[in-house]
Amino acid sequence: MGTKTADETGATTGAETTTDEEKANVTKTDEVTENGQDTEADELTSEEAELLEGVRKGDDDGPTGVGQGAGAVVSAALGLVSLTGSWVGTVASAREQLMGQLQTSSGASVATQVKEVYGDAWQASALWGGLFALAALVVGVFVLARPAFGAPGKPQAGWIKSVAWGGVALGVIGLLLAVLKYTDVLMGLPSAS
Repeated sequence: MGTKTADETGATTGAETTTDEEKANVTKTDEVTENGQDTEADELTSEEAELLEGVRKGDDDGPTGVGQGAGAVVSAALGLVSLTGSWVGTVASAREQLMGQLQTSSGASVATQVKEVYGDAWQASALWGGLFALAALVVGVFVLARPAFGAPGKPQAGWIKSVAWGGVALGVIGLLLAVLKYTDVLMGLPSAS
């Protein structure tokens, strides 16, 4: 007669419906030693087992480098702001321009008016750009020097070094440009005589 077993129909319910493959998976995942490590860790070298144990614990013993990464990003952002200009520099420049207009009489020479109205505003913008560049330089150098004073054996991530070096480079370029702008070597005021 044509009777079918439970495995052939697949329609049975309850705990007895597990297949042999599922039973094999359950026994593989349930093989745990007394100290909570998988038996697969026994096949690894002792160094790999230590790394695996550190990952399982969450490795909360040392710094994670989040602060250094944030510092590197801040350094690069400050360097970029020093090159492109900031809201503070724009406001300071506009304030100096207004002060120059108020303090210069209408009878003053053209050279005096140009210097008071535009020259001081240009220098204020250069000064704020230089301050942002200096801040980028200081933060970048601090991030690069931090591992020397941190936990031994914890190397700094490569991307942190790269971004921090980028911030230092932008800071140096921004500081150089700010000094050149402030001293009128770069884009100085036109002669009004």
